[in-house]
Amino acid sequence: MSLHITRVAYGCAGLDMLIDRMAMLQTDGVVRLSTRNAPKRIEELKGGSLFWIIRHQLVARSPLLGFEPQEGVRGWHILIDPALMLVHPAPRKAHQGWRYLDGNAAPTDLGPAFAAGQDDALPPVLIQELGDLGLL
Repeated sequence: MSLHITRVAYGCAGLDMLIDRMAMLQTDGVVRLSTRNAPKRIEELKGGSLFWIIRHQLVARSPLLGFEPQEGVRGWHILIDPALMLVHPAPRKAHQGWRYLDGNAAPTDLGPAFAAGQDDALPPVLIQELGDLGLL
């Protein structure tokens, strides 16, 4: 199993805001997120994902593409795929920065009917409501 990381989608009240933010941050098919420290377990994160926390639940994941040092300042970029894959909501406490998530503890994907940003997918607001009610 791969190792993953979690991160709070700070300022996002729901999935629709996270989808919009990912679209805004995308450049050349990659989203760069800033972090102060690089993970010590970078090799184990290959093939992993960044799981997003919204309202104390893991709700979506973005495949990790790698890490790179920021130019001119101390810090690193987390490189992720802009595509969001929605997962079965799982409770998770909020935290600062990122945290490791063992592959065995990672929630499973919801499937193509719930793919974020697809034309025929359920609206993100409805998915969020179903998750809050424990129906997903």
